[in-house]
Amino acid sequence: MKTQPLPSWSAQTLSVLSRRELIQAAQLRVDEALQRCREVYPTLPAPGVWFDLKGASAGQAHLGRGGLRFNPVLLSDNRQVFFDEVIPHEMAHWLVFHLANGSRLKPHGREWQAVMRDLFGLAPNVTHQLDIQYAQPRPYCYQCGCQTHRFTAKRHSLVVKGRRYRCRHCDQTLVYSAFEKP
Repeated sequence: MKTQPLPSWSAQTLSVLSRRELIQAAQLRVDEALQRCREVYPTLPAPGVWFDLKGASAGQAHLGRGGLRFNPVLLSDNRQVFFDEVIPHEMAHWLVFHLANGSRLKPHGREWQAVMRDLFGLAPNVTHQLDIQYAQPRPYCYQCGCQTHRFTAKRHSLVVKGRRYRCRHCDQTLVYSAFEKP
């Protein structure tokens, strides 16, 4: 018998949720995934849930902090994928960590893959294919002879410290022009 994924939330329902409602709905989805995990491991503790992750990561099982972290920008932009794949993915990490010797197991090892397949009915994909354009703000604008280049705060700080970048098309040195609020 093939395990069925968690019941899907309708795209229409997810699309009309405000930011606050979406976060509440994601909390409910974590609870649904927790209940599925407790079918095989009844004493699994409930994770804390935070929506403070930034950058390209969609989610993270933060075992030292005692819970799951999610990227609110990627959640908002990819609601269906988050509910169908990202939340179960992180809950699988949470479950595996709490198994015997869980802290010694590989993050995406056989045990995690088995949880993804056998408990959540999902392919054990390690990485997501989400568009991260708006999750990684690049507010620092640099100019060359042919275009505008956008830098992250980290790359901009390297320029401030003396690093130089050249355009791959026109080979001119990039010059700082402006900061835009992300």
